[in-house]
Amino acid sequence: MLRNIPSVISPDLLWCLASMGHGERLVLVDRNFPAHEVSRHTSTGKLIDLPGLDIPQAARAILSLMPLDDFIPAPVSRMQVVGEPETLLPMQAEVQRIAKECEGRDLGMEALERFAFYEAAKKGFCVVRTSEYRPYGCFLFTMGVIFDRR
Repeated sequence: MLRNIPSVISPDLLWCLASMGHGERLVLVDRNFPAHEVSRHTSTGKLIDLPGLDIPQAARAILSLMPLDDFIPAPVSRMQVVGEPETLLPMQAEVQRIAKECEGRDLGMEALERFAFYEAAKKGFCVVRTSEYRPYGCFLFTMGVIFDRR
């Protein structure tokens, strides 16, 4: 048993988060994402399901543990709305707010065209699939570092 780990973080997800190194990406997706196919290409080949959770719930739990990279301008990437690359959907804006809150700083969110997102996701560490029903609930979180301030 561990303390201070959100109850929605499964043992497999905890292992992935603890195993990731600086610059590696966690792929967080909705239920419409081709998760089985994409996860086969990730460095771990893992697909982790978080049934019953939407994207904001999962993002909050993950980002409460995972530091985001502060060496790059956009440690969070999202899938663009097809035909509307500048559109930021309410759920995507909510994830950006959650990331800012968890990090305690402003941070950028990069928008990737749908097929570019799929290719970037294949280079991720693992895929975490939620029960999110809203479209374009697809994100990449880039692992940061924890500085020892002793």
